[in-house]
Amino acid sequence: MSVHRFEADRINNKSVSLESYKGKVMLIVNTASKCKFTPQFDDLQKLYEQHKDNNFEILGFPCNQFGEQEPGGNEEAAAFCKLNYGVNFPIFAKVNVNGPEEHPLFQYLKNQAPFRGFDENNFNEKLLKMMIFDKNPEWLVGNEIKWNFTKFLIDQEGRVIKRYEPTDEFSAISADIAKLVQHESVS
Repeated sequence: MSVHRFEADRINNKSVSLESYKGKVMLIVNTASKCKFTPQFDDLQKLYEQHKDNNFEILGFPCNQFGEQEPGGNEEAAAFCKLNYGVNFPIFAKVNVNGPEEHPLFQYLKNQAPFRGFDENNFNEKLLKMMIFDKNPEWLVGNEIKWNFTKFLIDQEGRVIKRYEPTDEFSAISADIAKLVQHESVS
């Protein structure tokens, strides 16, 4: 089984089969335009520019489930990314990533790459955990996506390789992408 069996809507509501990304390494990210982590669009765009010529793609999925930080429509979300961060990787239609209306792709991603737990030695993760406890304590348990800018690394065959939390360093993500595009294993 792979992510290639899923479909997702682009911002124009036209469905796209993720099979069209077969042979590419992907980073699938739930995003938001009004989040503490929104500046990560800069880092995501840099990753995209760095690796796009090596069969790499980033797929952005706006989500309004975390503090209502993506309140606008699909076009507004995509325009924000382009105008403020120069994003030119694909932005898809808004989705839910947790709960009864979650997109099947994200249910699959979470099952394939479970939540690793919070690193209590990481100050930012401690803050994130406290914020989630305050706003959405039900997401503290299990494999639920904890907040915006959770990332999933997918190999060329559509297998989920790794999950990154919003607080993970981009240098580690970039190194893992570099290994995959060179057909090396990621630990």
